[in-house]
Amino acid sequence: MAFQSQVTALELDARFYYEPMLSAHPLPGSITPLKFAGKTLRTPVWVSSMTGGTELAATINKNLARACGEFGMGMGLGSCRQLLYSDQYLPDFDVRDLIGPDLPLYANLGIAQVERLLVAKDTARIQDLLHRLRADGLIVHVNPLQEAMQPEGDHFTRAPIATIKSLLDKAGYPVIVKEVGQGMGPASLRELMQLPLAAIEFAAAGGTNFAKLELQRSDAEKQRIFEKIATVGHSAVEMLEFTNHLSGSLGKYLKVENLILSGGVRDFLDGYYLIRKSTLTAVYGQASGFLKHARGEYRELHAYIEAQIRGLELAYAFLQLKENR
Repeated sequence: MAFQSQVTALELDARFYYEPMLSAHPLPGSITPLKFAGKTLRTPVWVSSMTGGTELAATINKNLARACGEFGMGMGLGSCRQLLYSDQYLPDFDVRDLIGPDLPLYANLGIAQVERLLVAKDTARIQDLLHRLRADGLIVHVNPLQEAMQPEGDHFTRAPIATIKSLLDKAGYPVIVKEVGQGMGPASLRELMQLPLAAIEFAAAGGTNFAKLELQRSDAEKQRIFEKIATVGHSAVEMLEFTNHLSGSLGKYLKVENLILSGGVRDFLDGYYLIRKSTLTAVYGQASGFLKHARGEYRELHAYIEAQIRGLELAYAFLQLKENR
């Protein structure tokens, strides 16, 4: 066991100073609660939107909502597009009683659906959707490359930023904007950070790339032509450099106070690093890590999240970011 437990210098995590002298072992539940988008989280973790129309949607959503309620996390539902005109699948998404009234729960629609509803002057359907789900607000996912790679993808007739501004003019509810796995560059973030959004979610490159996923459903020739553009994007670390700079330079024009740092977040160490590095109030989001454990018995998901939170408590107690010293 001693031989198998040797660690080389190359394996050390270069992001942190390890400070074993400065804290006792943290008690479970010792993370300071965080005000986020008008509600209080006991754990700075966001369960990122991940499932809309799968056969396991009900099991996944209910397991995740139960875990959010137990551990004090926020939750974004997967695409609620199929609920706009029908209640057929409402039971798969109706999880407010499981998460409880005090934690944030957000519905989710694509920018294409929002654009279509605005053109049709039918945005009351969004308010009705939120009412039926008892959701606190709406996440709008912006995904032009995914739609372009998808064989049956939607096409935007307006720039997404124009659609979001029009929605905000009409919305009487909080709005979060996210990408879907490739992140956003500094010009897009600059535009978003000047809008009265409840939060921006990164959905950065490093996790599931939905443009690449959709491209795999196309013919071989299309895959060959578009394989390179499907892999463009920005990592969460790079996006955080953008937002940290913008939060300092926008001055009175800065309207966004909250970030959800997601995309390639593998575990609590990645999450801890990102939220400590952010100059804005931030939580970190995970999707695939939770999804892997949310498809079966709840106890499996519970054990996974409990371990992740314990790791986060240890990180707060014993790790400091090197660049912050």
